Amino acid sequence: MNKSVLLIALILCSAIAAAQPQHPKLWYKSPANAAVKDVDDGWKNDEEWLKALPVGNGFIGAMVFGDVNKERLQLNDKTLWSGSVADNDNPDAFASLQEIRNLLFAGKYKEATALTNKTQVCKGAGSGNGNGSTVPFGCYQTLGDLWIDFEKTSPYRNYYRDLDLINGIASVKYEQDGIQYHREIFASFPAKVLVVHLSASKANTLSFSLGMDRPEKYSTVTRQGALQMTGILNNGAGGNGMKYKVIVTPVLKGGTLNTSGNQLHIKKATEVTLIIASGTDYRLHYPDYINARYEEELDQLTTKAVTTPFSVLRREHVADFSAYMKRVSFHLGNVPASSLPTDELLLRNKDTHSGQDLYALYFQYGRYLLLSSSRQGSLPANLQGMWANKIQTPWNCDYHTDVNVQMNYWPAEVTNLSETHLQLTDLIASLETPGSKTAKVHYHAGGWVMHPITNVWGFTAPGEHPSWGLHVGASAWLCQHLWMHYAFTKDTAYLKRVLPVLQSASAFYLDWLVKDPATGKLVSGPAASPENVFIAPDGSRASISMGPSHDHQVIYNLMNNTIQAANILGAENEMMDRIKLAIQQIPVPAIGSDGRLMEWAQEFKEAEPQHRHVSHLFALYPGNQISYYKTPALAQAARKSLELRGDGGTGWSLAMKISFWARLHDGDHALKLLNRLLNPVHSSGVEMTNSGGTYSNLFCAHPPFQIDGNFGATAGIAEMLLQSHEDFIELLPALPASWKVGEVKGLVARGAFELSMKWKDGKLTTASVFSKTGGNCRLKYTDREINLRTDAGKSYSLNALLK
Repeated sequence: MNKSVLLIALILCSAIAAAQPQHPKLWYKSPANAAVKDVDDGWKNDEEWLKALPVGNGFIGAMVFGDVNKERLQLNDKTLWSGSVADNDNPDAFASLQEIRNLLFAGKYKEATALTNKTQVCKGAGSGNGNGSTVPFGCYQTLGDLWIDFEKTSPYRNYYRDLDLINGIASVKYEQDGIQYHREIFASFPAKVLVVHLSASKANTLSFSLGMDRPEKYSTVTRQGALQMTGILNNGAGGNGMKYKVIVTPVLKGGTLNTSGNQLHIKKATEVTLIIASGTDYRLHYPDYINARYEEELDQLTTKAVTTPFSVLRREHVADFSAYMKRVSFHLGNVPASSLPTDELLLRNKDTHSGQDLYALYFQYGRYLLLSSSRQGSLPANLQGMWANKIQTPWNCDYHTDVNVQMNYWPAEVTNLSETHLQLTDLIASLETPGSKTAKVHYHAGGWVMHPITNVWGFTAPGEHPSWGLHVGASAWLCQHLWMHYAFTKDTAYLKRVLPVLQSASAFYLDWLVKDPATGKLVSGPAASPENVFIAPDGSRASISMGPSHDHQVIYNLMNNTIQAANILGAENEMMDRIKLAIQQIPVPAIGSDGRLMEWAQEFKEAEPQHRHVSHLFALYPGNQISYYKTPALAQAARKSLELRGDGGTGWSLAMKISFWARLHDGDHALKLLNRLLNPVHSSGVEMTNSGGTYSNLFCAHPPFQIDGNFGATAGIAEMLLQSHEDFIELLPALPASWKVGEVKGLVARGAFELSMKWKDGKLTTASVFSKTGGNCRLKYTDREINLRTDAGKSYSLNALLK
C-alpha cells in the first residue's frame, strides 16, 4: 500500500471513528486518595470515597478509587446485614387506638399525642433510632476493602480514569517509570463476580501484593492461591448473625504468585485478572431467611469465573450490560461529549446553569446506578443503592418506605429498565406475611400493613416514635409499584401474581378507615403526614391527626389500582365490592382558604413551612388523581403549595420537586430544581433542610450520600420529556426553553409503548412509537392529538402530530 492510499485510509478511519457516538462517561484527571482513612462516624461520608466510582451487578459491588501506588476497592455484598428476625409487633397498641381517635376528633391533640407516643410504637428497640447495627433491626454494612499495593513511590503522569456508563466498566490509565499501566474493573451479572484486570505495556512489569480487611468481625487467610475473608456479624440479640465469605483469586499471565501471612504477592506478571466473589448465608425467604448452601454456591461461581478467559468475561459482561443501557439515548444541544472532567463539569454548571452535556450525563448515570444495584434475584436498591463503606451506615442504609425506596424505582419503567423493578416486587411480596401479623396485632385488622421502614428481616411494625414511625400509608404507596410494572408492560401473568398482594393490602384499609363524625367520610388515623409537624388548635406541636391527605391519596391509589387489576383479570368477588364502595367514601384532595392543597383535614399552621417532605402532593406525582388537564383547580393548588414550600431541600426532596413541576408543565421550574440538585457540595454530615446537592462522583448529597436523589432526578428528566399518566401519551410536556435542540430514544409510556423524539428550536421535528404488545395508542403534542390502532412489534411514525 503506497503512502497516499494509507493516508486516505487513515483519514477515513478517523472520520468514521469521529462519527461514532461516544459513550457517556464520568472521567477525571486525578485519583481518589486511597491513603486517607475513613472516619469512624457512620453518619459522616468520606470525601475521598465520594470521589471513587461505583460498579455493581446487584449482588456484589465496589467503589473504585483508582489510586496509583496503592489501589483500594471498597467492596459490598447487597445481602450483608447485621441483625436478625425479631418480634416487633406491639400487643398493647390496639387497646389505646380508639381513645386516640376520640381525642383527635375532639380536638385534644396534646392528650392524643401523648397517648400515641406512649402506645403506637413497635415493641423493642426498633431501628435503634437509625443506629441499628447492634440491635435486631440490623444495618447494611461494608463487606470490606481489597488493597492492591504496588509498593511504588515514583512519580506518574498522563493519569486518566473513567466510568463508561454504557459498558459498565471503570478504567484507570497512567504512565509510571516509562510504562503504561491499565486497569479495568467491572461487576459481571452473567458471572456474578467482580472482575479486575491489570495490564502493562511492557512484559513482566506488574508486581503487587493483595490484602483484604474490614473494620470488624473478619478473618483473612490465603488458601490454594486465593485470598479468603470470612466472618460472622452480630444478630443484635447477643448472638451470632449472618455469615459471609469473600474469595479473591488472581489469574496470572507470566510472573509468580506467592503467599506471606494473610497476603498474596504477585511478581513480574504481564497481565493479572482478579476474580472477586462473595456470598452470605442469607436469602429473601420469610421467616428463616437462611441459605445453607452459600459456600457451595460461592465455590461454584469462583471456579467457573476463574476458568473463563478474561476476554470472554468482559465480552459477556459488556453484551449484557450495554443491552440495557443502549435501550435509551438522550442528547441535548449540538455539542459532543464534554471535554471537561466530570468534577469540572459540575463546577461549570454551578456558574452557568446551562450544562446540557451534564444533564444528559446525569440522566444516564441514574439509569446506570439502578441497573448496577438492582438485578434479577438480588435485593432491591437500598438507601445507598448498594455502595456503603461503614459498619453503621446512615439510617441503617435500609428501605425507607415513606418516599425513598419508591423514588429509587421511579425511573425503572419509563427509562426502559423494567426488569430492575422486579426486585422491589419480590421484597413487597415477602412483607405480606409479616405485615399480616402486624395488622392483626397492632390494629386487629385483616390484610397486611407496613410502616415507614423495613429491613431484610421482614420488619413491618411502626417505628419507635410516631412522629415519623406511624406512616400507616406505606404499604399502599409501595403497592403502587406492583401496578406500575403492569401498566408499563401489560404483563397479565405478572398481574395475576401480584393481585392477591394488592387485594390483601386493600383489605387492611377496609378495616383501618373509620367514619369521620363531622363529614361521614372514611378517614385514616391516627396517622402522620410523613415526618411533618403542625401547630394544633390547642397550641401543641403535633404530627398525628385524623385524615392526613397523603394517606387518603395513597389508599385511593391502591384501591383504584386493585379495582383495575381485578377488572382486567375478571377477579370480581365480595371483597372487590367492598373496595368499590369504600373508595367512593375516601375524601378527595381539598383546597385551603389560602389556595394551597391541604396537607391535613384541617388548616393547621405548619411548624416548618418549607419542610423537605411534600407528601400531600402524591396525587400529583407519582399518583395521577390531580391532573393538569382534568382537575386544573387542584393543579393550581398544588402549584401554590410548591411555591410556598420553596425550592430548597435535601437531595431527594429537590429531585422529587423536579417531577412535581414537570407534571405542572413548567419545564423551566423543573430545570431550576435540577440545577439546584446539581450544585457541588462537600458536606459529609447529616443536614435535614437546605443542603442538598451533588458530590464529585455525581452521587446525590442528602447530605450525607443517599442515592434516591439520583434516581428521582432521572425520573424527573424523563417526566419533562414524556408523560403517560393521563389516558394519553404526551410528548415534550415540560421542555425547558433552554433545551432548544435535543433527541431522546427509547423512553417507555404506559401501555407498553416505546417513544423516540427529536426536536429543534423547542419544537418536535420527528417522532415515532414502537408498540410492544399492540393496542390503542392515543398521543398528544401541544394542542394536537392522534389515535393509533397498533400491532405488537411494529413501529409507527407520528408525523401527524407535527402538522
